Amino acid sequence: MKKQVGFTLIELAIVLVIIGLLLGGVLKGQELINSAKVKNMATDFKNIQVYIYGYQDKFKALPGDDAAAVAHVTGTLATTPGTAGNAIIEGAWNSTTVTDESYLFWQHVRLAGLAAGSTDATTPATYVPRNADGGRIGVQSVSGFTAVSVLPTAGGISGAYVICSDGILGKFAKQLDTTLDDGIGSTGSMRVVVNGTPSIGVAAPVDSTTYLVCLAF
Repeated sequence: MKKQVGFTLIELAIVLVIIGLLLGGVLKGQELINSAKVKNMATDFKNIQVYIYGYQDKFKALPGDDAAAVAHVTGTLATTPGTAGNAIIEGAWNSTTVTDESYLFWQHVRLAGLAAGSTDATTPATYVPRNADGGRIGVQSVSGFTAVSVLPTAGGISGAYVICSDGILGKFAKQLDTTLDDGIGSTGSMRVVVNGTPSIGVAAPVDSTTYLVCLAF
């Protein structure tokens, strides 16, 4: 009779242990990647506040709304649709209009040396800032945001300015809200909403759904 050849229980146990270690390493690595991504997104929100305060401290004006921007930083475009110098960053946070104040915000802070990135506002592919998931980042004044954008005035967020970051998975949105606010997407200064859908925010975002995350300050 031919003798059967197979794995012993000890060999099988060793293989299972190795598989477990490899799987654990992969999961831990993914966890670290996700944590780094959320940290990067949180930094985006914090940096924009620094840009605004830094520009105000340097030029006594708002980036994007600076009526004397050409004198302060060379190479700027004129803001024609808005009212420059009225202390309001006019235009939607995700505007594609080259002369909108919310769009020129990035050119002003970059030319002022406060932020890195392209200063050519006519080339959106390299000019428009993106978050770690590839979604757009932008800023505008709250006065225009609550009236015409995603949040209604009643129950909306309050503050002077609002920063929005798009295309963020729910699992990251929840971590962001916990890190920067109260951990609830429908209350506080940070709101998690479905882009384009008027809402005060989603209290418990779905992990696999993408959202627009906005922070007022």
